[in-house]
Amino acid sequence: MTDHVSVREVGLRDGLQLVSTILPTKTKLEWCQEQAAAGFREIEVTSFVPPSILPQFSDAAEVLSGALAIDGLLASTLVPNLKGAVRAMDAGARKITFVLSASEAHNQSNVRRSTDESLAMFREVMEERASRNLVDEIQIAGVIAKSFGCSLQGSVSESRVCEIANLMAGYGADEINVADTVGYANPVQVERLLQKVDSVTGAVPIAAHFHDTRGMGLANVAAGVRVGVRRFDASLGGLGGCPFAPGATGNIATEDCVYLLESIGLSTGIDMQALLEVREKLNNWLTDERLEGRLSKVGVAKTFS
Repeated sequence: MTDHVSVREVGLRDGLQLVSTILPTKTKLEWCQEQAAAGFREIEVTSFVPPSILPQFSDAAEVLSGALAIDGLLASTLVPNLKGAVRAMDAGARKITFVLSASEAHNQSNVRRSTDESLAMFREVMEERASRNLVDEIQIAGVIAKSFGCSLQGSVSESRVCEIANLMAGYGADEINVADTVGYANPVQVERLLQKVDSVTGAVPIAAHFHDTRGMGLANVAAGVRVGVRRFDASLGGLGGCPFAPGATGNIATEDCVYLLESIGLSTGIDMQALLEVREKLNNWLTDERLEGRLSKVGVAKTFS
């Protein structure tokens, strides 16, 4: 196992989709630049969804264009359907994360189609990439939301999550992201499911996305580390959640996640002090929003190095 861990900032997408403040495009790009300068190599910068549904992302193409100009940064974008993926490709995306839900109830609430229909659309996205001869130019990740439970339907079958992961990998996904959209997961469950998913996806890398809704987020990151996962999503200030999933508040705070990983001897390549300075700026960018995270309040321990 490698001792390097990739932390992907998702605050500009998952974080901003649940806040009432519409952040100016210029500020979004400043945020991207600041975190890239702090050592982040991947940031999910926007979402290609209808502006009428999420006006926060009406500037998606402009934000992506600006982020693509940041040296050394992989600017990823989230899409829920083929139309969004086509828009992202047209805008020059180099990584697209296609999200569907293992929960039928949530998938219907989120994108108004069955999970199987979303899987078929994911395959269409892969075919669209191939038809444009962009297989080597654009990465496509499959995100499986509600992998650990659902606030709409309750339990979610682990075998169903594995079936979806296997199909996505077979369609050519470059990454499988297993997501705890509403903070239902616990460390034992995380270890068990991530190992099962890994067993059916071959060499495709596994990423994990945890929410801290019930205070389990960082414990779940540690559980993921124990079974070999080395890619994690996090949101600065603990912002975020799905607007179509009741109770889906609070991603794990990026600053706390980086601190955890570095503290246990793993390398993220991120400058902790620079990250905390960006976190302080977030207070000014989102003055009316509630921000979470412990590290920004108390700072690093004297023993941290």
